[in-house]
Amino acid sequence: MNKPIGIFDSGIGGLSILNSLSQTFPKENFIYLADNKNCPYGKKSSKEITALSVKNGNTLIELDCKMIIIACNTATTNSVEHLRKLISIPIIGIEPGIKPAINYTKTNNIGILATEKTLESKLFLKTFLSNKTNEVKIHEQIGHGLVNKIENGAEMSLIKKDLIKYLNPMLYKNIDCLVLGCTHYHFITSIIKNIIPKNIKVIDTISPIIKHIKNTLLKNKMLNTQKNLGTRKVFYNGNKLIKKYLKQEYSLGYMNF
Repeated sequence: MNKPIGIFDSGIGGLSILNSLSQTFPKENFIYLADNKNCPYGKKSSKEITALSVKNGNTLIELDCKMIIIACNTATTNSVEHLRKLISIPIIGIEPGIKPAINYTKTNNIGILATEKTLESKLFLKTFLSNKTNEVKIHEQIGHGLVNKIENGAEMSLIKKDLIKYLNPMLYKNIDCLVLGCTHYHFITSIIKNIIPKNIKVIDTISPIIKHIKNTLLKNKMLNTQKNLGTRKVFYNGNKLIKKYLKQEYSLGYMNF
């Protein structure tokens, strides 16, 4: 099936997912929607996030996509269940890696850095409660302002200053793993690793999601059969995206969606 795989995020965060997918599935065609006109999602109400997700999903349906990937933790935790009721094609969301963190921890203390709405969402709470044991404590921290700084290409020194402020309280809680609950944070993983001790494992959800996407494509017989390399089209609806996050082979264009 040569139809494209659709991906959306509030901005550039989900490009980390697109980058990994492009390497894993070089023959697949991809359409990426960066809804940066409405970024960040983390400060919006659950109702607003769901409405934006429906808008993005419908746009990808109109573009004849065979699968939709919600490359945004906030959009996933607030709207994936609603979207699956409205749209018949496979929809895969990105959720914070709570389960692998609980399986990994030896100190029974887990840190999670995420947006406000991800941490408040019903799906996050459901995931946490279904995997939690009585011994494990989760220490939550909202990454105030980080998404905007990453979107706007802020100096890494400014981002590092914020990260030190957010991460230090969790370090005092004896955490041995840190869950990154926002796809934007993938672009600052190296800074995070420079701040925290080396014995603390940083848990990103990209690898298990790629595996899930592959299994879904195989199960539904959706793999692209073309011989040539696929296309990667990236669209934005706000300010032009910062090029340092874009690979050379991506075509970039404005779309009113």
